[in-house]
Amino acid sequence: MATVKISLSLASLSPSSSSSSIQSKLSPSFIPNAAPAKVVKLRFNGKSLRAKPMVYRSSRSVGVTCSASSSLTTLPSALLFDCDGVLVDTEKDGHRISFNDTFKERDLNVTWDVDLYGELLKIGGGKERMTAYFNKVGWPEKAPKDEAERKEFIAGLHKQKTELFMVLIEKKLLPLRPGVAKLVDQALTNGVKVAVCSTSNEKAVSAIVSCLLGPERAEKIKIFAGDVVPKKKPDPAIYNLAAETLGVDPSKCVVVEDSAIGLAAAKAAGMTCIVTKSGYTADEDFENADAVFDCIGDPPEERFDLAFCGSLLQKQFVS
Repeated sequence: MATVKISLSLASLSPSSSSSSIQSKLSPSFIPNAAPAKVVKLRFNGKSLRAKPMVYRSSRSVGVTCSASSSLTTLPSALLFDCDGVLVDTEKDGHRISFNDTFKERDLNVTWDVDLYGELLKIGGGKERMTAYFNKVGWPEKAPKDEAERKEFIAGLHKQKTELFMVLIEKKLLPLRPGVAKLVDQALTNGVKVAVCSTSNEKAVSAIVSCLLGPERAEKIKIFAGDVVPKKKPDPAIYNLAAETLGVDPSKCVVVEDSAIGLAAAKAAGMTCIVTKSGYTADEDFENADAVFDCIGDPPEERFDLAFCGSLLQKQFVS
């Protein structure tokens, strides 16, 4: 896969504005066509914004030079974020620690180290993760033998783990990832619906949104999380539900994910998906993503913005 340098920005009309260069990866099957640049007026922080033309250039000698217009005849109908790894890099020092503290408090003699937890993250959902782990290595002596009772046992563990995790969030020990608040604000300012779609417990997701994005933003953000759907990512159910509830066409939604299972869910729902890699997912296969970045980013190290999200919905990417 070719590594591509992208120059882009959502800049004000100030003559001092400049675009930021970032590194990304695009699948070679999604190569932008050259097109005349068009401009649409956006609003952010009370100012008129202009989406600048973007130029895509290979950072390696692969014999390909591409360009694309940032033409925004339409904006996304909805911007859908995953939670863990996208809004906050919660897994290693948040969820994992909370699982281990729960196991310790229950005297289960179980510890998930960093590498093991990375493998377990391939399973969507905390309850499902614990169940799969115990099915493989053996259930703790204190666990019940009956299958129905085991489900209650797992649910109790997960509830306790969620409470411990929420304490970390409420203390703001885990910060938002760069650019998240900026992109949310750009979307809300321009009338784009915003939602968070996660396999995590709804209370944990709500705590992240409310505590870290703030109550004013939180009241405008719809949350789809936990057991709200019967099947979790990579199944597209959570994204199908979001589109249906928000009353938007899936093809006009842009999803921000960080994992291969999240990407698979978004694409199966017929949505455009941008990947922002997180600590555990840097080496996963994102070939089917519409764009891949290390983060969203804040100026002056911004990777992408609402203008870029809108451009991906244009039919500029062809084989």
